[in-house]
This record gives sequence, C-alpha cells and structure tokens, in this order.
Amino acid sequence: MSDKFFYKGRQDARQHHTRYGGFQTNASQKSGTRKFPLSLVVTSEARKQEIETQVAEAGLYANVALDTREGATESISELTVILNKGNTVTAEKLPSRNDPCTCGSGLKFKKCCG
Repeated sequence: MSDKFFYKGRQDARQHHTRYGGFQTNASQKSGTRKFPLSLVVTSEARKQEIETQVAEAGLYANVALDTREGATESISELTVILNKGNTVTAEKLPSRNDPCTCGSGLKFKKCCG
C-alpha cells in the first residue's frame, strides 16, 4: 500500500526521530551496575569502609574515592537516592457492583455493603 494515504508530502522529506536527540532508542543507563558504577567521594578512611559495606549490602557497584584535602566535601548523593528509593504503591481494588461482598455474607456487593 502506498504512503500517500497516511502522509502528505515527499517521502524523503520525513526525518528520523532519533536524529533530534530527544528520544533514546537504547535502554537507559542504570547507575550502580558493573558497566555504570556510582562515583562517590568521601573524606576519611573510616567513612570509605562504611560506604563500601553499604554498597556491598545493596548489591551495587561503586568507585569510592578518598579526598583528604582541607575543606573537601563528601559526595554520596547518588548512593542515598538509590538506597532511599520508595517501593511501588499498589491500591487495593474496590469491588464492583456485581462482585461477591467482601464481608462474606454471600450476597452481591450492591445488595449488602454497597
């Protein structure tokens, strides 16, 4: 079937959607994996050991760098975001009118509790 029914104009005038750069066709990069490890910076050796144990318990991969310079700041925000990620919330399905009642009476929901 011809394209003339679905698109008005020349066929070569259409551009491919990936050339614009706004749409990724490949899978996204999941941070914390072996291929894309987290980049963390800590200020003490004790804190480095603590962070490495947290990463190992979570089953993640990270490059933990030690920065002991004066005024250095700790950068573990990537790890805290992944560790504090919430679970999926599922709402309980309400019974429809003709479903059996949840109280166990044996009647339809519309005749009993609805």
